[in-house]
Amino acid sequence: MAASPGWARNRKRRRNDHLNMANDVAMQREEQILNCSMPDMEDGYGNQEEEIVAMIEELPAVVEMATNQVDDEVTQTNEMSSSMDCSPVQVKTIHISSPILAAKSPFFYKLFSNGVKESEQRHVTIRIHASEEAALMDLLNFMYCNSLPRTSPSDLLDVLMAADKFEVASFQPLTDAAKKFLAARFKDISKFQEEVLNLPLAGIEAVLSSDNLQVASEDAVYDFVLKWARTHYPKMEERREILSTRLLRFIRFPCMSCRKLKKVLGCNDFDPEIASKVVLDALFFKAEAPYRQRSLVAEEANTSSRRFVERAYKYRPVKVVEFELPRPQCIVYLDLTQGECAQLFPAGRVYSQAFHLGGQGFFLSAHCNMDQQSSFHCFGLFLGMQEKGSVAFAVDYEFASRTKPSEEFVSKYKGNYTFTGGKAVGYRNLFSVPWSAFMDDDSPYFIDGILHLRAELTIKQ
Repeated sequence: MAASPGWARNRKRRRNDHLNMANDVAMQREEQILNCSMPDMEDGYGNQEEEIVAMIEELPAVVEMATNQVDDEVTQTNEMSSSMDCSPVQVKTIHISSPILAAKSPFFYKLFSNGVKESEQRHVTIRIHASEEAALMDLLNFMYCNSLPRTSPSDLLDVLMAADKFEVASFQPLTDAAKKFLAARFKDISKFQEEVLNLPLAGIEAVLSSDNLQVASEDAVYDFVLKWARTHYPKMEERREILSTRLLRFIRFPCMSCRKLKKVLGCNDFDPEIASKVVLDALFFKAEAPYRQRSLVAEEANTSSRRFVERAYKYRPVKVVEFELPRPQCIVYLDLTQGECAQLFPAGRVYSQAFHLGGQGFFLSAHCNMDQQSSFHCFGLFLGMQEKGSVAFAVDYEFASRTKPSEEFVSKYKGNYTFTGGKAVGYRNLFSVPWSAFMDDDSPYFIDGILHLRAELTIKQ
């Protein structure tokens, strides 16, 4: 995938180049304690104004393409000249119809109506890098004929980037194919942070639209979107505009933690009214009964809106209810599908997203492990504290599960532990049955294919 890094590097240089327009305009039960430190809960994501021209330092060759505003005939001639820095320049002259390009691109509209001088000359020049030539020619062909001569994923990506650069938006089939390629290429954005951070707006929209985006949580998506926007739009007014009109719809606020939603309300990057609305909508969704939440998710199944649909998060979302009095306490709900549990066999584990009590981050982890006394596989549940440090937290905890036939939560284990971080405490065989009985079709622990777990944590005084 050679095209993507090249365009990412081009993006950085694009901000420092400029469009030269004179005579010529220049064209990215038994309590067990485990060493069970949780991986980092957040993917790590932490300018200049957008310009037109892009070049790569190690490839000084540049293509100048002159566009005649009248003729529909397209011809090309090659000649060699020198740029101002004495780099070799290849010049191609293309005769086109300016109304067609101007009608489909604000960039070309501005270029062809930039004053009397250019209008009299009927000749403009776009200065681009040699690596962009093929993509620009494909884009021009698409604007004229609505077809593409090359349709490989990398070629589609190049044309999508060219379309973003030259502000061409009306090519939905091309956009869909390129977006699908981008979403698959960068589904784990933590592995391609620099490349994804340097993608243009159209590329970021493609990545963020995917349900298969592999991130720690939706909180991490929110943090990444802010970092991208701050990098590409350093001016507050421009950043607010691009967030509200283009990017906000890709953040699934109902899937974010309440802790992060509070930060949204105080974030200056968002218009206060818009921030209040998205947070309020998210909180209303969280307050809905589970059956109603599932109904809202189902309603979005065949729509472009994906506000309520969970992505392929690395850590399972939890619902948390917090209390301050009479003692700091939280009740955490973790749901796992029967399919997710089946994938744990024979020695897997799945982590919950982080939740907080007393200012400290905690997590749940579900395991398939061996019962040390009976030597069979079984289901275990553990509680851990994220941060290692000198602060000790004495916590009473209780695990419960919804169980048939009553389908009410039934207590399965109670314990207490003083956490200092780096350890997880819990019970290896939560249901006191072998794995096969736990996963059986008649298992009393799966209700409509869902295992409903609850953990109550209370800080000891």
